[in-house]
Parts: sequence; structure tokens; C-alpha cells
Amino acid sequence: MSVVTVFGASGYVGSNLVPELIAAGHSVRAVARSREILNAREWRGVELYEADVLDKESLHESLTDCDIAIYLIHSMGAGKNFEHLDRVAADNFSKAAADNHVSRIIYLGGIQPSDEGTPHLRSRAETGEFLRRGSVPVTELRAGMVVGAGSAAFEVIRDIVYHLPVMITPKWVNSRSQPIALDDLLWYLVKVIETPETAGNTYNVIGPEVLKYKELIHQFAESVGLKRHLIPVPVISPRLSSYWLDLVTAVPANVARPLIDGLKHDLIADETDIQRILPRELTSYKDAIHKALEGEKLTEMPARWTEGAIHFGGFHPEYSFYSKKEIAKVYATVRADSIWSVVQAVGANNGWYALNWLWQLRGILDRLIGGVGMRRGRRHPSAIRVGDAIDFWRVVAVEPGRRLTLLAEMKLPGSAVLEFGIDSNSDESSLTTSAYFHPAGVFGLLYWYILTPIHPAIFRGMTQAIVRQAVANEIATDQGKIPFARK
Repeated sequence: MSVVTVFGASGYVGSNLVPELIAAGHSVRAVARSREILNAREWRGVELYEADVLDKESLHESLTDCDIAIYLIHSMGAGKNFEHLDRVAADNFSKAAADNHVSRIIYLGGIQPSDEGTPHLRSRAETGEFLRRGSVPVTELRAGMVVGAGSAAFEVIRDIVYHLPVMITPKWVNSRSQPIALDDLLWYLVKVIETPETAGNTYNVIGPEVLKYKELIHQFAESVGLKRHLIPVPVISPRLSSYWLDLVTAVPANVARPLIDGLKHDLIADETDIQRILPRELTSYKDAIHKALEGEKLTEMPARWTEGAIHFGGFHPEYSFYSKKEIAKVYATVRADSIWSVVQAVGANNGWYALNWLWQLRGILDRLIGGVGMRRGRRHPSAIRVGDAIDFWRVVAVEPGRRLTLLAEMKLPGSAVLEFGIDSNSDESSLTTSAYFHPAGVFGLLYWYILTPIHPAIFRGMTQAIVRQAVANEIATDQGKIPFARK
């Protein structure tokens, strides 16, 4: 079998493709800008590389002795300069693949409209053109909307259905598309590797149905047993819709906006030559929905929180796949182990280091509505292990000295995760406190927005207090005193 290098392996398609390539017997290399994110995937037998397609020299190590390179990179969330970045990235990659004698590049692009399209849609096509300018043959697959848990377009629909019983809709809900099930897309990506005659060709990969976006919304609602009402208002532009969706969905704005901007176009493929070469009975949209929701239940609990970690929320389909978040980071000249000793002692008698009265109030309110409140405390004042209860949190992952992940067990209209991450170098260390919330329905969104004004004070204050305590403990230790322990 081939040595296959997947660029963009930390993204949605890449994360799902790597296990499929392993199952097909290929030797797989996974490449992303952050090795840490790849480590969190816990793939067995996969070589992990850190590289940036904007830095050509960083690409060579992962492409050495590589047979097939799969290119899943685009700069959708990179701001106004994304078109230039996409060109530079594709040009760098094409040259690096040629330098390392890669036999073929496989590129996943997007279906193109019959008219000019949006800048993002044009850039997806232009990326394929830049890849083809090199000497390495390129197989380009142009996909429609991907139906699977974690696909941004699918998650916009999920959030709309669960968050909005009644939706005022712009005219783009009448635009048509040909959604493809994630399983079908992955099958094509694996099969073209094994089909040499696909080299140098471009294929549209689409599902078996042509559906309007309002039909996508209604069919999702029917699949989860809900009734949703769409009220058309033609004057709402796609751009205005994108800002509105920032409020009513948890899909990141820099991802959702380009998707919504493209909805004014029908994304219909003119030809499906790939079915002649690689025939397959394709999955209907409704069946793809059921597979996506069932697949979430089978996903293993990871060692740490990663974006879209719906497994931490008990696999409730109504919880948003993506999260609302509040992140605070503090640097200090202090040892990482000193920060860790304070982090692992959080809760119970030690408290939450800042605004403890608010934490206590939250515990009281939780008890009043039937929750666990703060009465559980913790098993040990400083030792910590997976499964421990800490007040109204549960320890779901521990990387000693580096990371602690807590899952909320208080009563919530959604799922919440609190994660402490510690990094260090020779001069200083940093503590990052990340609060993630996956809202469930309209009440989940209201809960998040009501608390949004005080979140910075809570989480930044706690982060600063933990670091201050770590510094004080180091000073006390150096002076021969007993380090501080909150009572």
C-alpha cells in the first residue's frame, strides 16, 4: 500500500479521513500546524508532523518518500487576505511535492456555481489551478455540502433546528445543493488513491438528491422529531444573515460567514463522471443525518477537550457541536510544576481562587433546582485522578503537569467544560484557562449570553490568582517556608 500524507489532518475531513486510510491499509502521515492537536487525536501507527503550507521548507520532512499527498487546506477563516494566502500555500505545496518526487496530489475543493460565485468559492477552484501548475499530477474532488457531525454547514443546520422553533428566513433558503454524506466523501477520497486513471482529472462528488436549503432544515427537524416554521423575508441579505447566525448558532463566525455568503448560489454539479469510474450507491440526506447522529454516540472519549468534543456532553444531539468559549491566558516567570500544584488543588476548601462568592452562589442555585451543588468537595486536597468529583465538576482527563479537564455536572441548558493548560519554556510559563459551553436550544444560548458580561472577570481573575499563588509558593519554598494552602 501507499505512503499517504494528509495535510490539514486536524480539520474536519482530515480527522475523519486518517482512520479510513489506516483501515484501508495505507501507511499514514498526518500534518497540521499544531502537533499538539494531532496528539489529541490519539491515532495509533500514524506519523505526526508539524508544518505550515505558507513555509515551503517546513513541508519537506513529511513529504520525503511520500507516494500520495492529500491537500485539505484552505484559508476560509484567515480574513480578507485569504485569496492571496491560498495561492501562496498551493504554490508552495506544489513545488515541495515536486521536489520530493510525490507521485500524485489529491485535492478536496468545492462545487462551483454556474455564475462567478463568491471569493471563497472562486478561491477553492483557484487553489486547484495553482496545484496543477506544478509537475505532480493532481486529482481534484469538488464536493457539495458534507453531511456529518462537525461539518460546518451541517452544524449550522443543527443549531438552527434546535435553537429556533420559528425562523425568519432570507431568500437563500431556496438555493439548491447536492449534499453528500461524509461516509461517501471519505470513500471517494480513499478509492481515488487506488485508481490511477483518476490522476490529472477533476470530479464532482455529490449526493443523490437536489435539495433546497429549507428542505435541508425541514428534513433535519423531522429526523429529530421536531417541527420548525420558516417565514420567508426576501429583503434579508446573506451578509446580514451571517451576522444573525453568529447569535443563534455556535459555529465560529469566521467559518459560518463564508458559507452563508455562498448560499445565494445554486451549487449543482453538471456532471458525475466519477460514478462511471467508481460506482457507489450513495446515501440519502435523511440517512446521512441518522448516520451522523448515531456516529456521535460511538466516538471514544478523547484524552483532552478538542473543538466539537460532543462526547463530553453525553452525546445529546441537541447540544451544539461547536462551543461558545471564554479563554484567559497569563504568563509569569514561574515553574510549570508550581502552577500545576495550584491547579490540581482547585475546589473544595481551596476554592476557585477568585470570586469565590460567585462560585458559592452558583452552587446554592444548583441545589435549589435539584443539582449537586458544591457539597461534594473533593476526594483529596491535592491529588487528582480521572473520575474524581470536584464540587460540581468531574475530572474527565488529566495530563500531569500540563492539563486538567473538568466536565460540569451542575444543572445546565447544555454541556460545559473547564480546562487548564500549562506551557513553559526556559524563561517563563503560562496558564491558559478555557471555558467551553455547548448550548442546548434557545435556553442554552440565553444562559450563555446572560453570563457573557461576567465571564472575563471570572476566568481571567481565576487564571491570574492561580499564577500569583504559584509565584507566592515558589518564594515561600525558596525561603524555607511552608507553601500557601487555602483553607
